[in-house]
Amino acid sequence: MQEHIKNFLNYLTAEKGLAKNTIDAYSSDLKNLSLYLRKLSKTSETLTHKDLTEYLWQRKLSGLCPRSIYRLMETLRHFFKFLAAEGVITSNPSSNLLAPKIPSKLPNKLSIEEVERLLNIFCDEKELSVRNRAMLELMYASGLRVSELVGLDVNNLDTNLGFLRVVGKGNKERIIPVGETALYWVAKYMIFRDKKKNASTERGLFLSKFCKKISRIEFWRQLKNAAKKADIQKNITPHTLRHSFASHMLAGGADLRYVQEMLGHSSITTTQIYTHIDKDHIKELHKKFHPRG
Repeated sequence: MQEHIKNFLNYLTAEKGLAKNTIDAYSSDLKNLSLYLRKLSKTSETLTHKDLTEYLWQRKLSGLCPRSIYRLMETLRHFFKFLAAEGVITSNPSSNLLAPKIPSKLPNKLSIEEVERLLNIFCDEKELSVRNRAMLELMYASGLRVSELVGLDVNNLDTNLGFLRVVGKGNKERIIPVGETALYWVAKYMIFRDKKKNASTERGLFLSKFCKKISRIEFWRQLKNAAKKADIQKNITPHTLRHSFASHMLAGGADLRYVQEMLGHSSITTTQIYTHIDKDHIKELHKKFHPRG
């Protein structure tokens, strides 16, 4: 089983070009499956559809939410499809698995006023404050995923032309325009960055105190602290600024396909969820201000 998993992950990396975080998620899912098979004294070759259904049921009883179960099922489908294509198995046990219903949940976003409060938390001239402000400004200006933000290299940003080159999911590259405010704060941070010891040998744009690329966890920690200081009651994640970027762009009249391109969505259906957010906002305004609302 371990050898099959290793070959599958190598396939995803070399031929599919999936991001490291996606590969790690597949690896974690299959590791749990491997432990389950060991308990049953079964292998991937002898696993049946009934066994796989029972495994998913047990994961549900353990508290796994429908969305996570759906993602797990996708992992299993891809894995066993790979094994079938390689001739390892003759019958695919993941065929005809019934996906759980996923409740419709609109992404959380901040209002423009809340974004301003969040960004203005970092208003002093210290390096940490300037770096955090630059990161948040760039994320909000460009709609970046957190993995894309912390993975940026210095040469990804062209400050003269005002464009950012990003390598996103599936190793797909896209070019995103960056506004003057974000460029200003990045330039301000670069003054600190260039003075750091060994900074010239590190390609990362945003560095930790150890002169390494800042981690997703550290960025999230800084974001949470800033949200608390800004007295924002909403549950904020690194994705919140990306959602806010998309919603505010569409509310301002941007074309849906333009926003799709900037976000790096392969399907416009994914981007369309933000149009529902705007409709909900319009309903709220109607209810608040119309005499018959």
